[in-house]
Amino acid sequence: MAEPRRLSDPRVLRAIAHPVRTRILEELSASGPVRAADVARDLGIPANQASFHLRQLAKYGLVEEAPEEARDKRDRVWRAVAAEGYTVNLKEMKELPGGQAAVDVFRARKLAALHEMVDNVFVLDRPTGSGHFSASDHSVRLTDDEAAQLRREIDELIESWTARTKGRDPERRTYHVLHVVQPRDAEQA
Repeated sequence: MAEPRRLSDPRVLRAIAHPVRTRILEELSASGPVRAADVARDLGIPANQASFHLRQLAKYGLVEEAPEEARDKRDRVWRAVAAEGYTVNLKEMKELPGGQAAVDVFRARKLAALHEMVDNVFVLDRPTGSGHFSASDHSVRLTDDEAAQLRREIDELIESWTARTKGRDPERRTYHVLHVVQPRDAEQA
């Protein structure tokens, strides 16, 4: 299992705080290399908007062109620079110049997206056949080292599913899997 790439530039954190850019990175992670037209269709946005956001992600070193995937010289295909994803230490980031503002923007956008995701699980009048929605929570007694091991094992399971389902298969769509591992009394810490 490859380690996620560490982000340490507040400008990059602000760049990925944009919801469209976050979704593009998610699509790249789930499916592999994409064209702007693929992103536009998957996200329901105009192709020129998808192209703009892909170029912005490239500007910050998060995506790059994948010419070996192109059909011809005019075809632009993009891939994630760090297929293993990204990690950021928000406490360290906020101490950098411009870091506090970047962290504030990132946290606000991420919290809103997570809130929306959890809310979507509990929609009661969803049309039949609109996908699989589930949420579960479990309480497990662990040491801190065991909790870290559990997180690694969950990550490995998700990575194995990502690897075997990667591609642009029209039968598949991107699912967002959220797992949180934290002490139950974290609010008291």
